[in-house]
Amino acid sequence: MKSKIDLQVIEKIKKRRLELKVSQAELAYGIGVSLGFIGQVESVHYPAKYSVTQLYQIAQYLECAPGDFFPHIDNE
Repeated sequence: MKSKIDLQVIEKIKKRRLELKVSQAELAYGIGVSLGFIGQVESVHYPAKYSVTQLYQIAQYLECAPGDFFPHIDNE
């Protein structure tokens, strides 16, 4: 099951992917996973999620920092 943070990270990655007009297939090829895997990660109906290594690969492919995918912590 995906946690709230998992879902937020996945949504930020998807948003960045769509902003750059990168398809699921292009991202999958770029990080060396199957198209089906990206679809499962982006779906709430599957437990699949990205590993830390994949987050770094995705950030490199989408030309941003891995930290851009994480929600901000409000300590106040």
